[in-house]
Amino acid sequence: MIEVRWAVPTSVERVFAVLADGWSYAGWVVGAAHIREVDPGWPGTGTRIHHSVGAWPVAVKDVTKVLNVDPPRMLELEARLWPLGAARIRFTLAPTADGCEVTMAEEATKGPLSLLPASAQALFLTPRNRESLRRLADQATRRGTL
Repeated sequence: MIEVRWAVPTSVERVFAVLADGWSYAGWVVGAAHIREVDPGWPGTGTRIHHSVGAWPVAVKDVTKVLNVDPPRMLELEARLWPLGAARIRFTLAPTADGCEVTMAEEATKGPLSLLPASAQALFLTPRNRESLRRLADQATRRGTL
């Protein structure tokens, strides 16, 4: 799995609150264009976010499903984007003296992207996931202040 870490100057609970808000994903996940629906009970195991990725008119509609959750420490997802495939993404949150460290680990598990070696996946995933975590941190630190 390709791992990226980001220090967030707020609590684990505030960061997890953003992860637990399925409607927020289009605001911080790089590439997500629109959230069409969030299943009741998100982020419970098996619940899904119905999303679109890409720009109109070629936006692709698919879903992201919760595989495992341990609030407020961990959330593991399967993000689908056919025809490219699917990826397993795990967010791990750990308290630090200054707030929280978020680790985002991702690997392509299905489709053509899964055939790429980890080093090739890292060329795309590392900068994308670093930017996603930066946006997640922005939302978590602003949450409750707007």
